Amino acid sequence: MRAYLDHAATSPMPEPVLAAYVEALGAVGNPASTHGHGQEASALLEAARERIAARLGCDPAEAILTAGGTESINLALKGMYWSARRGSAPDAAARTVLLIAAGEHHATIEAAEWLRDAQGAELRLLPIDGEGVLRPEALRDAIAEEGAGRVALVSFLWANNEVGSVQPVAELSRIAREAGVAVHVDAVGALGQVPIDFAASGVDALSVSAHKIGGPVGMGALLLGRGAAADALLHGGGQQRSRAGTQNAAGAVAFAEALDLVYGAGFEERIARLAELRDRLVAGVRRAVPDAVLRGVAPGQGRLAGNAHFTFPGCQGDSLVFLLDAEGVSVSVGSACRAGVAEVSHVLLAMGIPEREAIGSLRFTLATGTGEAEVEALLDALPGAVERARAAGLA
Repeated sequence: MRAYLDHAATSPMPEPVLAAYVEALGAVGNPASTHGHGQEASALLEAARERIAARLGCDPAEAILTAGGTESINLALKGMYWSARRGSAPDAAARTVLLIAAGEHHATIEAAEWLRDAQGAELRLLPIDGEGVLRPEALRDAIAEEGAGRVALVSFLWANNEVGSVQPVAELSRIAREAGVAVHVDAVGALGQVPIDFAASGVDALSVSAHKIGGPVGMGALLLGRGAAADALLHGGGQQRSRAGTQNAAGAVAFAEALDLVYGAGFEERIARLAELRDRLVAGVRRAVPDAVLRGVAPGQGRLAGNAHFTFPGCQGDSLVFLLDAEGVSVSVGSACRAGVAEVSHVLLAMGIPEREAIGSLRFTLATGTGEAEVEALLDALPGAVERARAAGLA
């Protein structure tokens, strides 16, 4: 049996989700069509949207269904920037500044850089601390220095997708809201491990993706508050607010089913058990490789229950991935969106970790379905993998 400890990259589809997906794929009709088949497809779609909205704490009209987290993030950053710039407020033309936390997912960083390079936006990266956390005072200071009337948008992660540190979302959003600045939160990595309540969070927009919790790849959502606006990225139909294109009814059904499974009865108990298993993994890694360093917030102090991120001195992270894979254990060095790219984690560098240490990073991510045997398989294989990686050197 192979051990799969890379759930932050994608999580397997549980049987109930697969069954709901397959059944929905059998439905005939475009949800935008007015005939009987279209009406049936529309009813299926809107029932799923209502379930998604209920689980995420928003109104169904605020749930824009997308092709995944990357599209949701791009729609939020670009669409909200464009909308802010062309707004009717007297200071609309002056809103050119994007405040983006350092260490964000590349979907956010590259969308913001594109706005800077192609649209004239002013991009300011907000510092994160040595635990990967954006501190409220850093945001408060940046807004004050730039001038609230010049800031088009603030964007940060709910929880860092590499090191698992949970951000103080409520306080950060309150600071921005009091300054009259719109906020987008990337909750792709947090979904399924922390409760998500869009209405209570105080943010204006929030991105999620289905495949991180066992839903289908190619399905996500942007929650866009009624008081927020985002210009469309895609044109060619008015199927949804701020988004054109035929809607994926079957994907929405499967996403709703996955959310129900994750956040249904027993959620707190499942997350507690997941944290216990993660803590066993952390303790086992420390016993097996005493000089390994856990990065991010300490377990139990604001860290995703399924995340453990280490650096291993004297090792190349990529070498460890290959060596562990040969032993039947799947792990990663960080975001799957940058897998195969020869670069040191920008998250660890933003945390102030020297490049020579950051190069030896490994991310272990678990889900509620992860078994004890999978953790034991990692702990059995790790010492030998580290020994061979160190023998190979860093060159």
